[in-house]
Amino acid sequence: MIEIRGLTKAFGANHVLRGVDLDVGRGRSMVVIGGSGTGKSVLIKCILGLVTPDGGTITVDGTEVTRQPRDAFLARFGMLFQGAALFDSLPVWQNVAFRLLRGAGALPRREAREVALDKLRRVGLGPQVADLYPAELSGGMQKRVGLARAIAADPEIIFFDEPTTGLDPIMAGVINDLIREIVTEMGATAITITHDMTSVRAIADNVAMLHGGKVRWSGPITDLDRSGDPYVEQFIHGRAQGPIETLR
Repeated sequence: MIEIRGLTKAFGANHVLRGVDLDVGRGRSMVVIGGSGTGKSVLIKCILGLVTPDGGTITVDGTEVTRQPRDAFLARFGMLFQGAALFDSLPVWQNVAFRLLRGAGALPRREAREVALDKLRRVGLGPQVADLYPAELSGGMQKRVGLARAIAADPEIIFFDEPTTGLDPIMAGVINDLIREIVTEMGATAITITHDMTSVRAIADNVAMLHGGKVRWSGPITDLDRSGDPYVEQFIHGRAQGPIETLR
């Protein structure tokens, strides 16, 4: 579904991506792990075309990203942003239906609201939250609303950016379970970026570790604990000692 070859991106003297190669199969859940500042978010922004790569190729469904009509291309994606990134001035249902209310194929408000209520139900939120504002919700509820928004238009590909950051362990587990269920039910292709190993083990079919601007290791989640790669071993076990340099 997604094929990345030799992807490079630098910001001035900071070479963030140094030749990333990555394949994401159709209907599979790929989790990209790595420390802060290793380029995980830049990778997703390059796929979406929010950042222009310096080199390399990205193809989705066999077609180079830069050759696809922009609006139609972006319509295939959904995204759960870190921190949910809800619009404070809009009630919950309008946040969920944001895409559905805009553009050439916009739905009437009544229909868009019905879709929003259905997606809210899917993430375990009742109609009583629809007219509340984000500030009236807990962090876990906001994350669920963000997830409902990500799936509102039934996208083919969904990105999850640090989906459990800031949540307590129980709510993080709830979000992980929801992500796994929804991706499976929709048959969507998913890419998640995270450093939370509990999330990795809960939602991944495949894992790729990004370090030093390249994919150090990639494989099925079942092979993660026997990767044999010292960078992967240090990261997944949270060890201070190892090839990954830490600030002291």
